[in-house]
Amino acid sequence: MTFLKRIENDIKVMIESIGYELDDFVLALSNRPELGDYQINDAMKLASKYNKNPREIANEILEILKKDSRLTNLSVAGPGFINLSFSDEFLLDFANSLLNDVKTNIEKKEASKIVLDYGGANVAKILHVGHLRSANIGEALRRVALLLGDEVISDVHLGDSGLQSGIVVNEITKRYPDLECLKEGYTGEDFDLAIEADDLSEIYPSAAKKAKEDESFYEEASEIALQIQKNNLKYKRIWEKVVALSLPAIKKTYKTLNAKFDLYKGEQDSFPFVPEVLKHLEKEGLSYESEGAIVVDVAKADDKKELPPAILVKSNGAYLYETTDIATIYDRKKSFNPDEIWYVVDKRQALHFDSVFRVVEKAKLAEDTRLEFFGFGTMNGTDGKPFKTRDGGIMSLDELISLVKKETYSKLSNNLEETEKEEISHKVAIAALKYSDLLPHRLTDYIFDISKFTELEGKTGPYILYSYIRMNSLLNKAETSKYKNLSKISKDSDRKILVNLLQMPRVLNKVYNDKSPNDLAEYIYKLASDFNSFYGEKQILSEEDEKQKEAWISLIKILKDTMQILIDTLAIEIPERM
Repeated sequence: MTFLKRIENDIKVMIESIGYELDDFVLALSNRPELGDYQINDAMKLASKYNKNPREIANEILEILKKDSRLTNLSVAGPGFINLSFSDEFLLDFANSLLNDVKTNIEKKEASKIVLDYGGANVAKILHVGHLRSANIGEALRRVALLLGDEVISDVHLGDSGLQSGIVVNEITKRYPDLECLKEGYTGEDFDLAIEADDLSEIYPSAAKKAKEDESFYEEASEIALQIQKNNLKYKRIWEKVVALSLPAIKKTYKTLNAKFDLYKGEQDSFPFVPEVLKHLEKEGLSYESEGAIVVDVAKADDKKELPPAILVKSNGAYLYETTDIATIYDRKKSFNPDEIWYVVDKRQALHFDSVFRVVEKAKLAEDTRLEFFGFGTMNGTDGKPFKTRDGGIMSLDELISLVKKETYSKLSNNLEETEKEEISHKVAIAALKYSDLLPHRLTDYIFDISKFTELEGKTGPYILYSYIRMNSLLNKAETSKYKNLSKISKDSDRKILVNLLQMPRVLNKVYNDKSPNDLAEYIYKLASDFNSFYGEKQILSEEDEKQKEAWISLIKILKDTMQILIDTLAIEIPERM
């Protein structure tokens, strides 16, 4: 149990000992530090329950709290707010417990098994800026869940089916009509496809343009996509080679963003389960034919707006995304039996997942597994519109990373060796990109300003890294093996750091419950700012009072170790210097 949770439990017992029952009790961080570190705001709620004056109740609680030596600076304000601070002895006990292991300040939860679906790259297409937030938010949530004790199975869930497969394969058959697989009597032998991974960045846009402008090309592509779903050998083999060409580039970009997936499954991996799912839906009387398509009604009596039926099989026999997502859930339930499945996907897909979840619920395809959709907003340029290239196309992720790296490179010290400067600028660029992406609430659309978010001051990735590196540098100079005890608190800045460190379990739990890493990004900034204020006040290494020096160095070590865990939780790498 964390220090803050322990003292909250003790205070709850004290309040109940004088006759006031509390369902839940939480100390509120004070927004007026001059009055105290924390507030108790329960007197008003208790006044309503017990029909008494809230200030009278607050004063009764105040008297019992005065008996606890861990609490100081006790007072009642306003209609019944109780202000309190923690004694130096309590904060020093807390600090020294962290010196042994900062992870004791993490409140583990009851473990759940979670399948986490994020990433969602489309095969044969370049990852663009629209894929950034899914990778960043999903990876941060994966790491938070692991930190709090969950078992997590992460799946990139590739977009490797549907019309795009037909469009690409149709274009390839027209460019290379002499492919072995297109010859009469082909039985599945291997063959050479004379294209490279980079060629796909030209093939797909060109083919997609044809599909829009040429109706016959579109019809051919639709039929080929259907044939791939039906395991037509010649088209399936071409598409498999396209997938194999595309996948290394996708993995490389995700690796650059420090996103780690346990599974690289795609929509096609659900195909073997579709017939079983469709048969089950038919048996349960849930699916029916409508204008040649197979559909399932998902509307509920209390819906505020009309929800159309989920179309699972088109009139031509093709599966849709609803079909493959339902079959994927069925597969995940059979393979892993998870407690929860989380989807981190663009918020514009909310209606799609609502429909999918309703079918799964009606059909009881994943009983006792909670299905959750966590949408996110878009990252836009300084003009408020999605990032574009100079010629107006959607900017690739690799191009965006390159632009940010160029900016961070220009701001690094010229004293660095060229190879080291290259490596550092890359890590700082990824930190700038990820931190700025995680700072807003996940549902918020936000503007990414390259110049602003690569600065060394303010709420930026580079500022966070610089603060950590400064801590580490100071500790390296201080020979930390000699400093293993906090025996005194000297100023408000010392206290502020310790009070904010007490909040870490709450921050992590809030991030977990809200499924938005923004609170963690804000918290890391707060800790970095606390350190820099503390550092600016003191001459730490030249301090003559050895006990004071030891306390300061020990405090910095705690802060550094904590920051290391939290920065890693945002999937940001820390360079050795900047």
